[in-house]
Amino acid sequence: TSLQQVADAVGVKKQSLLYHYEGKDALHRAVLEALLSRWNETMPSLLRAAAREDRFDAILDETIGFFAEDPSRARLLLREALDRPEKMRALLIEFVSPWPRAGRDASDLLGLSERLNALPPGLRISGRIDRLVVLADRVLVVDFKTNRPSPNRIEDADPVYLRQMALYAALLGEIFPGRRIEAALVWTDGPKLMGVPEFLIARTLAELRHVA
Repeated sequence: TSLQQVADAVGVKKQSLLYHYEGKDALHRAVLEALLSRWNETMPSLLRAAAREDRFDAILDETIGFFAEDPSRARLLLREALDRPEKMRALLIEFVSPWPRAGRDASDLLGLSERLNALPPGLRISGRIDRLVVLADRVLVVDFKTNRPSPNRIEDADPVYLRQMALYAALLGEIFPGRRIEAALVWTDGPKLMGVPEFLIARTLAELRHVA
């Protein structure tokens, strides 16, 4: 497909496209970037769906809804994956999953504490994050808890859980510098999503440093 054909299809002049994009390759990449950025915006909805009791159906509905909103999304991603797998993999790493810079598994924190400075001296942790959403300006980390009954306030949550989320937030703050870190617990009893405020994370880390 030529750039002229693209211009004709959308009803604009070719020069108008060239004003915004250097050529067809630049336009092609911009379309992919916009699509993957839109998928990132959908991730919080998928996260909320994963907290529901009917999580399989809920996640499936959210995923189908994303592609049903614009059927060309599925065709474009499939075409790119088949024709240019290496370039597609690079785009996915850049826009959807930047975590590989920090480790081989996006949710595996085993051993990362040895390389980061956020933890109190001498403290090491290992664990697996239940849900991680990485956006351009922030990172959301969520852990699922099955306690019944669940607390009504985050301050009443088990201190062990607060320490866990505070440590996750501290690690992620160093792995993703410049991005706001948001931590939350999802109680399956409800279910309900309960954010862990920054002041509580800071206080919990201070207590851990005092103990260490």
